[in-house]
Amino acid sequence: MTTNWTVTRILRDRNAGLYLAGLIVSAFGTSALGLAAGVWVKDLTASNGLAALCTFAVWAPTLFGPALGTIADRVRRKPLLIRTNLGLAALLLTLSAVHSRADLWLLFAVLFVYGTTVVVQDPAESALLAAVVDRDLLGDFNGLRMTAVEGMKLVAPLTGAGLYAAFGGPTVAALDAVTFALAAALWLLIRAREERPRRPTGTWRTQTTEGVRELWGHPLLRPLVLAGGTTMFLASLSSSTTYAIVGGLGHAPTYTGVLYAAQGTGSVAVGLVSGPALRRLGERRFGAAGIALTGVAVAARAVPSDAVVLAGAAAIGLGLPCVLIAAFTAVQRELPGPLLGRATATANTLIFTPNVIGLGAGAALVELADFRVLLVLIGVALLATGLSLAVLGTGVPSAPLPTPDEPQSPPNAPRTSPKSPSDANPA
Repeated sequence: MTTNWTVTRILRDRNAGLYLAGLIVSAFGTSALGLAAGVWVKDLTASNGLAALCTFAVWAPTLFGPALGTIADRVRRKPLLIRTNLGLAALLLTLSAVHSRADLWLLFAVLFVYGTTVVVQDPAESALLAAVVDRDLLGDFNGLRMTAVEGMKLVAPLTGAGLYAAFGGPTVAALDAVTFALAAALWLLIRAREERPRRPTGTWRTQTTEGVRELWGHPLLRPLVLAGGTTMFLASLSSSTTYAIVGGLGHAPTYTGVLYAAQGTGSVAVGLVSGPALRRLGERRFGAAGIALTGVAVAARAVPSDAVVLAGAAAIGLGLPCVLIAAFTAVQRELPGPLLGRATATANTLIFTPNVIGLGAGAALVELADFRVLLVLIGVALLATGLSLAVLGTGVPSAPLPTPDEPQSPPNAPRTSPKSPSDANPA
């Protein structure tokens, strides 16, 4: 009842509703293109490695998150978001020129710019929404965002695959361009008063360092962000065993799509309950519980049973987002608005960069060791990470989120990135 009431309250808020509508539209286009780009490269080159580079090209700019996030603190955020969405819409249309292997440089260049722009947009959205979303709805909004993004992943990849098979890659790129244009229109409708940012007093490096220092020196945020990065690293090691798991069960590689859907279902579910859970447990305990559940689920995937592996995939989808929702909600609550862009981008880098490292390490490990042994060891490491967050956080504030009846302090922004655990750690 409480969850349904809160979701209704969010949807009745004009600005929150407009943003969620834009998120659903853009998440649909992004998910559709994410699948089609890899298939497109595979068809043109027959290379698994080059196909995998599509994901890397989008995620690589995350390494420069702190510096790119500084942009969001130097300009007005709403015009920035409108212009970058329109710019991406125009850029994606250039992919109509990709017809052969010789044209792939253009596809990879567009994907890299795509990823770079998203890294700039993430903190800009977070900072702008500080003025338009109530603070007591942060956990619920972040959870509903997760539900919206993961829900799109249950339908968008199939749509993208169908469009690609029928009309080719440029059509899917055009679809994504339309979604960015629609997102720009929705941002235009959002009502937000923004003061022009004060003229920077230091160098770009000084401003970037200020955001990093603010995040790293905070006694609540540092353990949450470190636990998030460790969890993403271990989860990426686990995801590298997916094809070995499917082979061990006696299924064709396409069965990974079933596991992907099971994980997405779990992520949709956690999005609906995260707000009430955060209010009851606080960020630290909520994150620790999610990491522990992920550890148990990863270890369970070593069992040679379809039912157990599917249940494990759903449980991973349920547990893995918890520490991310907790960490970014804490960043939003604890840090001042003028630093929020840089701090959010820094948290993004610290949490998601280990994922890229883990994918490479996992690809090597799965060739050298029995995947079932790896899964058990990774599961134990995740349990240790969850326990560490719970124990080391003792004495560190982990206050539950306020209920709607409690007095509110100035609002902070919800995290609004289209990235989520299943983007780089499917199944």
